[in-house]
Amino acid sequence: MLRFTKMHGIGNDYIYINAFTEQLPEDLPALAVRMSDRRFGCGGDGIILIAPSRQADFRMRMFNCDGSESEMCGNGIRCVAAYCHDRGLTERTEFDIESGGAIKHMRLTLDAHGATATVRVDMGKPVTDGLSIPSVFSGDPVRLQPLTALGQTWPVTLVNMGNPHAVTFVEDPDTAPVTTVGPVLELDPAFPRKCNIEFVRVTDRGHIRMRVWERGAGETLACGTGACASAVASMLNGFTDRAVEVALRGGNLTVEWSEQDGHVYMTGPATFVYDGLWLSD
Repeated sequence: MLRFTKMHGIGNDYIYINAFTEQLPEDLPALAVRMSDRRFGCGGDGIILIAPSRQADFRMRMFNCDGSESEMCGNGIRCVAAYCHDRGLTERTEFDIESGGAIKHMRLTLDAHGATATVRVDMGKPVTDGLSIPSVFSGDPVRLQPLTALGQTWPVTLVNMGNPHAVTFVEDPDTAPVTTVGPVLELDPAFPRKCNIEFVRVTDRGHIRMRVWERGAGETLACGTGACASAVASMLNGFTDRAVEVALRGGNLTVEWSEQDGHVYMTGPATFVYDGLWLSD
């Protein structure tokens, strides 16, 4: 038996397991596949473990619904922060979480009942050097680099926000071929560790809209690192100011790229859905 909590960050839903108290199986990728199944399991974009850390207050490990392990999830880390505070693992409203070897600083805003309302995450400095994304392209930044998928050219701007992203600007994300072009670009040979693909429209200098094809998960309602990457890509190309509201299918996030320290700050909600008990072996 394995106790878990279902949570989502604007529709990006994961199954959260407290590794401080739960006995985990050895094959975590297989567990992620079984639990994430939306017909035969709990249903989710993957599983996230909340664990001890030697470098920070807590550690987050995430496995996508296909069993692959990913370095970072912006919506997921907000939910981890809310879980740690609201379930009594810490009383502090500012603390650090390790994910993929990097340390992210959390700042929680509480509601009138003392529960988490929003979480502001210091996502660190974006990586814009093409080879470090990683990709086969040199240059810093890599802006509007043409890639071909399904007979059409897609200019992409590359940003790593703890995981790799390729952002392409489109007329309308609602009609963009996310589910057909997305998986082709994800597996493009230009990306040795695959890539998350964002389809973005700039509404004005303070607002963008996006859809995302996530590496290892497919299309999701939201992606926090993708929202940050899309905002940074919009700023790199001179399309927006340094702070924008990002509209995703599951809700909105606020992203700021600070001129003072060069860090990207993302703010958004984290929502508890239910607690459960996993009985399958």
